[in-house]
Amino acid sequence: MKNTSWLKVLTIGVSIIIAGFFVGEMNWNSLKNNRRVQVKGLSEREVKANLAVWPMQITITNNNLNSLNNEIESQKKKVLDFFSSKGFSQQEINIGISNITDTKANLYGNNNKQNFRYLARTEITLRTTDIQKIKNAQKESINLASKGILINSKNQWRPVEYLFTDLNSIKPEMIEEATKKAKEVAEKFAKDSNSKVGKIKSATQGLFTINDRDSNTPDIKKIRVVTTVNYFLED
Repeated sequence: MKNTSWLKVLTIGVSIIIAGFFVGEMNWNSLKNNRRVQVKGLSEREVKANLAVWPMQITITNNNLNSLNNEIESQKKKVLDFFSSKGFSQQEINIGISNITDTKANLYGNNNKQNFRYLARTEITLRTTDIQKIKNAQKESINLASKGILINSKNQWRPVEYLFTDLNSIKPEMIEEATKKAKEVAEKFAKDSNSKVGKIKSATQGLFTINDRDSNTPDIKKIRVVTTVNYFLED
């Protein structure tokens, strides 16, 4: 009877040891097969802007409404002629409507101490893909002052906005480069840990960012994207 009890205990003990061995082996294989490394790859490009937008306005004051209207039309024509002479087509020049304010009707004015009654503002926008042309026009726009026209850029800090609108043409190449650089980092890590890079477990593409290269060259853009990749590691 005692021998039978010991046999049962021995059988149970051996079973536990065997089960523990297989469980440990499974856990080890699971950990071994799930070893992975997360790396990031960066791709950067410098490109020239391919679109320039220059929003501006002309301001006119007068005490006579009829005279003001005549002056508005005269200045609009002079502005159109000026930019046309600089090579801009009518499609690149947009002259908006003129907004006229009666200063006497302004309840929040400074007690109506202005030396004029009517104030007119006319919006003008140049939009072109010829970057050099708009740079030249910006330099020469001071000549309009000799015609009695004062043009103010709506954004004094950055008069002309330079844009790059052809991102889709370079996206695939940049994503490929970022992924390649991520794998190079993974291979370096694997080499240092006596492993090798396996298949990709997951990958995420970061947002593309477009910024000025620096404050002095807003027409040169720096494009950047970061790709995050998870690789399996193998022995």
